[in-house]
Amino acid sequence: MSERTAGTAEHLARGGRMETATEGFVAHRNLLFTVAYEMLGSAADAEDVLQETWLRWAGVELDAVRDQRAYLVRITTRQALNRLRTLRRRKESYVGPWLPEPLLTAPDVAEDAELADSVSMAMLLVLETLAPTERAVFLLREVFDLGYDEIAAAVDKSPAAVRQIAHRARAHVTARRPRGAVSAAETRDALKAFQRAVETGELQHLLDILAPDVVLLTDGGGVVRAALAPVVGVGMVAPVLGRIAATVSLRAAQVNGYPALILRLNGEIDTVMAVRVDDGLITGLYAVRNPAKLSRMEQETALRR
Repeated sequence: MSERTAGTAEHLARGGRMETATEGFVAHRNLLFTVAYEMLGSAADAEDVLQETWLRWAGVELDAVRDQRAYLVRITTRQALNRLRTLRRRKESYVGPWLPEPLLTAPDVAEDAELADSVSMAMLLVLETLAPTERAVFLLREVFDLGYDEIAAAVDKSPAAVRQIAHRARAHVTARRPRGAVSAAETRDALKAFQRAVETGELQHLLDILAPDVVLLTDGGGVVRAALAPVVGVGMVAPVLGRIAATVSLRAAQVNGYPALILRLNGEIDTVMAVRVDDGLITGLYAVRNPAKLSRMEQETALRR
């Protein structure tokens, strides 16, 4: 075989490997984005993690890969863990409360109850209280159903250590997640009542749907006006909400798998409001106002597990 012929064959083989790598990556892209987003709470950083994942995946010898899904999730998890440690330092200097970047999601996300729960604003805030490795182990086991051996390879721990971490993380999350199973219908009903109360300015209606210890978190990122500390208690929260209707229009939407409200000012998205519901009452209100976090609200984001 001549050098030219050998070079052509090598070029074709390389092209075939790249095509196979691309097909595998594209097939699992929505899953990988979901893993990265649930690890980070930031769509922009999740996209960066996917770029890093692709660069590493493109150099893998695919013939040695038995399970492309598990291998890609492993790469994504490792890159997300690296990014998460950087993000934690960034959050320490963040102006005011930090909230996850909201995503406009398709109806099929809401239909998958476990997926919707895992990407809800309330759950993402619970995940923020876990250490990075605990977060990775919890998500890979409880949401994405990976085996302990696969998780161990992703987080560089032994399977025995991963089992202990999973048990500890599960107990931690259970103690902090919304009390009882909250359906999308319950959240939707609470939001409808909330929307009517805000639009009519009827303070008593607000008092009826807000828990006594309700907490309002507003994320302006130091860019737009927002409370720099949590607003706590129905007596403090209700008057703040009562002033909303005079300046904005409210529209219901599916955000992070659950019903939420989009507030528009002069036709532009001003705020995304998500809620946490416990025992039929709103216990948490999450208002994202930072413009840098609202770019994903104009078109739906596909999520998979």
